[in-house]
Amino acid sequence: MFRFNNVMGTLMSAGLILSTVSIAQAVDPVKLRWASDHTGPPHPAGIAELYFAEQVEKKIPGSKVQIYWAKSLYTVPQGLKALTQGNLEIMTGQFGKTSSVEPLANVVLGAGKLTTVGAIDAIDSTKTYAALAKHFNKVHDVTLMGAGHLSMYMGAGAIKSRLISPADFAGKKMRSMGPAENALMSALGANPQAMAWGDVPPALQTGVIDGLLTSLGGFNASKEQAPYFTVAGLNGIVGDYYYFAVSNRWWKRLNKGQQDALADIIKNDFIPFQRIMNYCNDKRTLAKFQTTDKSKPGVYVMTKAEAAVIQKAEGGATNRWIKTKVNDAGDKLVDQFVEEAAALVAKNPAGSHPLEKTDCSQYEKYFAKYGKGTELYKAKSRK
Repeated sequence: MFRFNNVMGTLMSAGLILSTVSIAQAVDPVKLRWASDHTGPPHPAGIAELYFAEQVEKKIPGSKVQIYWAKSLYTVPQGLKALTQGNLEIMTGQFGKTSSVEPLANVVLGAGKLTTVGAIDAIDSTKTYAALAKHFNKVHDVTLMGAGHLSMYMGAGAIKSRLISPADFAGKKMRSMGPAENALMSALGANPQAMAWGDVPPALQTGVIDGLLTSLGGFNASKEQAPYFTVAGLNGIVGDYYYFAVSNRWWKRLNKGQQDALADIIKNDFIPFQRIMNYCNDKRTLAKFQTTDKSKPGVYVMTKAEAAVIQKAEGGATNRWIKTKVNDAGDKLVDQFVEEAAALVAKNPAGSHPLEKTDCSQYEKYFAKYGKGTELYKAKSRK
């Protein structure tokens, strides 16, 4: 399995030493709840969280992991507060959706920054991420265990025709994932509507919205309502980055054996697996739905020239919006991340990253096993 080797600065600074835990060692069972705003299987991130639960319950016998998807327990802002209070153990939190309670979470957002697989996969190697992790630890009393991504091919779906040029977006009512994405949509002349995923299919069906921003996984779930999906290369329209946060109040109640075992599973099992599943889900979705005919339904990947027009129209609108929401420190972090992103893209050209050499056929068994939906989870893990 591809191993995630970035140093987890927040854990090391807290004096927590990551070590591979032998299954033979006796580790006291743990009970924890994991909350996410995305849906469960067949969503690849949902599959990865089931994999995490299985690893914990296998490697730490007697443990119990409860997973709550699609805001069934908390929204991301509510979840962050619950982590701070010790009322939740772990959360998958999207940076943009955290911004209502932590504006600095916006600083890593924006289209066209991390535009290669290696750059996207290295987001938590940046100084900007390290600054956010330090801030979350100090202000919210949570530890960011690492970062992940959903689809690298975030894009724009539409009901009746394809969205490629700014003129195609003009006047369209578009579902946006959050206010940072609203800045891009407004720059393209669209009318952005921040909307939770559960409200999207009926809104498309009834014409409340004309299209949506989402991932390839989101396209797969909404292709009947919005069959024309367009991506402007990797993160050309919007990026979708997540952090995995644990409550410090809860973590401190665990003994060292439990901490080491969980940290090892998160770092060496869950995070690399989550990234692989999302990467391979992109590949399998493109293989099934990609089209080069703009007039036909499916997934169309813009040419570099077409994507450049979107980037020119965006014109830094997202960064300008973010800077109106953060303090002076956040203002500097926005500029710092732009520089770091460019350096990561240069360092990790297309085709150079180990993730791109993944044999996704080896992971089809997980899509088959976990992708049957939540019934497997309920039947197998929640008896």
